[in-house]
Amino acid sequence: MSFQQGLSGLNAASKSLDVIGNNVANTNTVGYKQSRAEFSDVYAASLSGAGSSNIGLGTQVSTVTQQFTQGNITASNNPMDVAINGRGFFRMSQGGAISYTRNGQFQMDKNNYIVDARGLQLTGFALNATTGVLDTSTPVPIQLNTGDQPPLATGAATTAPGVLAQLNLDSRNPIIATAFNYQDPTTFNQSTSLAIYDSQGNPYSQTLYFKKSATNIWDVYSTVTNPQGNTISVPAPTTPITTLTFGTNGTLTSSSLGAGSLTVLAAPGAGSPANFITLSGANIVFPVSFSGTSQYGASFGVNALSQDGYSSGKLTGTSISPDGFIKGRYTNGQTKTLGQVTVTNFQNPQGLQPLGNNQWGETSSSGNAVPVAGVPGSGSLGVLQSSAVEDSNVDLTAELVNMITAQRVYQANAQTIKTQDSIMQTLVNLR
Repeated sequence: MSFQQGLSGLNAASKSLDVIGNNVANTNTVGYKQSRAEFSDVYAASLSGAGSSNIGLGTQVSTVTQQFTQGNITASNNPMDVAINGRGFFRMSQGGAISYTRNGQFQMDKNNYIVDARGLQLTGFALNATTGVLDTSTPVPIQLNTGDQPPLATGAATTAPGVLAQLNLDSRNPIIATAFNYQDPTTFNQSTSLAIYDSQGNPYSQTLYFKKSATNIWDVYSTVTNPQGNTISVPAPTTPITTLTFGTNGTLTSSSLGAGSLTVLAAPGAGSPANFITLSGANIVFPVSFSGTSQYGASFGVNALSQDGYSSGKLTGTSISPDGFIKGRYTNGQTKTLGQVTVTNFQNPQGLQPLGNNQWGETSSSGNAVPVAGVPGSGSLGVLQSSAVEDSNVDLTAELVNMITAQRVYQANAQTIKTQDSIMQTLVNLR
């Protein structure tokens, strides 16, 4: 007579309760993946081969597996919190030791590295200090540059005109024959202004004046005033920077480029340099584009008025896009890429070794990380959601039901032992 089956059942039910208890305890653990105890039956080996009447020796815990299903995503108030929606893991580094996690509760440490609560550094693509672009050759701990964003002078960018002006000039306006004088409003029909910047980020006021000199022909004049109120632009304000010629349908003619140029002086003694590229005092020219400007029988209106320069700016906040780009927002209204969060995945995530503290380690069973650093949303990798965390995937209701079942299993196995004991007692009492 054997108590082995009942004893193995007690052990199995006890292990099952341990697993269930651990799941329940981690219901509120961010990024936790529930575990499941898996059992197998036990049979004695037979030298003569298996028979048809073999009685098993009970059960045993074959393995405890983690279920890498998606957890619910909950919004948070921390912009550095990140949740993975889909497959993948964050790659963490601690002194070169690599581990993986689904817990995206991050913050910046005193050295501006993105770290978790234990100080492990989040890896990804960082900006190259020399070129200022992302280095995607290898993942490294992400360190954010929180310094001021340097200014950009108007006209310094070669990919766009310094100033873009798209307007409608009222064709009903009268022709003005009087010589232009920017100080006399009767010598021009309309005007509009915008701020432009020098290489140190100092703001200047540029005013564009529009004078109808003939039918379908408009002369454009411009002045630039420094912060001290001095007019510092050349050619002299009496010389137009360009002439706009319109067809009978009110659009710019093909022979009219709709663009002019403005030269700005260094203005000695003006208090701050007006040179838009360097501080050498040399005059420079930047283009002013009027592409898209029209002349219709409607009131004067500015449809677009922009320029490509800006002042220096301080970092006010960060955000992380679904594809992992970390964007910095600055007080000058600009945004800049500061780095990129990468994710990785495994052929067999259940083969990962739990390390505690929401971390897993790579093993031979899990296979190598593929890719080592992947762009979120590419291939089979999930996308990121900032200001959010992934909740534990534990179904508390299901775990409570499983707890009742495991308790009944434990009681039933205890009953088999009790029955075996009763039978043995009967045998012992035989005379």
